[in-house]
Amino acid sequence: MDKALTLLAAWLADRILGDPSWMPHPVVGFGKLIAAGEKRWNQGTHRRRKGALLAIALVLGTFLATFALLPALRTLGQHLGIGVILQRAAEGVLIFFCLAGTTLIREVREVFRAVDRSVKEGRERVARIVGRDTSDLTPQEIRTAALETLAENLNDGVIAPLFWLALLGVPGMMAYKMVNTLDSMVGYRNERYIEFGRFAARMDDVAGWVPARLTAFLMLLVAGRPGRIGWVHENGCKHLSPNSGHPEAALAAILDCRFGGPHNYFGQEVWKPYIGENDRPLTTEDMERAVRINQWAEALMVLLVSAVSLLG
Repeated sequence: MDKALTLLAAWLADRILGDPSWMPHPVVGFGKLIAAGEKRWNQGTHRRRKGALLAIALVLGTFLATFALLPALRTLGQHLGIGVILQRAAEGVLIFFCLAGTTLIREVREVFRAVDRSVKEGRERVARIVGRDTSDLTPQEIRTAALETLAENLNDGVIAPLFWLALLGVPGMMAYKMVNTLDSMVGYRNERYIEFGRFAARMDDVAGWVPARLTAFLMLLVAGRPGRIGWVHENGCKHLSPNSGHPEAALAAILDCRFGGPHNYFGQEVWKPYIGENDRPLTTEDMERAVRINQWAEALMVLLVSAVSLLG
């Protein structure tokens, strides 16, 4: 019961607060560690091996550090006469930090508001949440990029962390966040990272494989369209990523729209296969519907993981 209540409290905190800028965030610390390691080791020979060793060390170190911290806090709490309160509080804070649903929803809403005011504002705003070059995007491409990111990050920012929480507890959830942060920083297929970040990218593919498909199913389920799972699987597999395409395909099926096409990453054009057939203009109403789908899928996953913790 305590674990389920801790999860619910952390999730509600994320729904209310998002990621407050005034709070120190462990993912920022992850980023600094990755950047320092990349600067030191991504040079010379054997870059693939060095990148793999860095990724393994950071992910394993994150898991073991969290695994050791929580029992230590439990012991300290018992000495202080407050039982497991200290441990549960730490777990709640870490779960809260690992969830990123609310912040992304706010950013996507701001993208749609910005592009309604001017294309320039829309390009600047969407650049905050995507890794591609946004300087030449049309209004339709800006809205498409925002919704693609919303769908993809429902998995990366919510469903996958909760999946690993259910499987390996808070240490597993924290380790997944390190995996995902590694991929977001060095998992690119360009000259700088193609060798050094290859292992990190594959690690993220493996860690997100089941959650991505679960995300797509939950999206279809809450939208009342579970019968589209076959279409989603077929179209999701077209994507360059083994995982990102599945939630994107689910959202394309729900909205009856089309994602994909040309993207510019670091000066290199990358064509992503089209997902969906209906190349229609996307609207604010589509965005709000996508947000509701995200929120309901997120809530359902929280309930499922809470139920698993009660059974355990």
